[in-house]
Amino acid sequence: MAARAARRSYEELARHLSGIGAVRREMARGLPQDCPPASAAALTLLHKYGEMRIGRLSELMAVDMSVTSRHVSHIEERGWVERHPDPQDGRSRLLRLTERGRRQLDTLVQVTTETLETFLHDWTDEDIARLNGMLERLRQSFGDSRASRLAHEDTP
Repeated sequence: MAARAARRSYEELARHLSGIGAVRREMARGLPQDCPPASAAALTLLHKYGEMRIGRLSELMAVDMSVTSRHVSHIEERGWVERHPDPQDGRSRLLRLTERGRRQLDTLVQVTTETLETFLHDWTDEDIARLNGMLERLRQSFGDSRASRLAHEDTP
């Protein structure tokens, strides 16, 4: 009987997660026109983890290298990131957030925060903290699962 209840709970969760697309679209509406969500994600990851190779950024974004390359070209054209030689391997390049990129990221954080404040104005601090904790736990569960899957794929 418990498995049945769990199954219904997972089905309900799947419905809620599919609705997240609407939340993401609404959040994206507030972003500056020249900074689509994927560009914002790349800037955020570079800020969080520091300079890195494009392959690492591709892994963190969980998209194909060719897709990441297009996103990097977009943000590089705007002067938000720069490439420089990897001191460990001069043939490789590292991506680094520029000062202009940091300012763009500050703008993105401000816009995103204001959008959340507008839509969640009637939520308590406890509600927000609980949601933050659960979303972090969900992300970690999927991250742990992905890392485990990738490790098994690499095993002969």
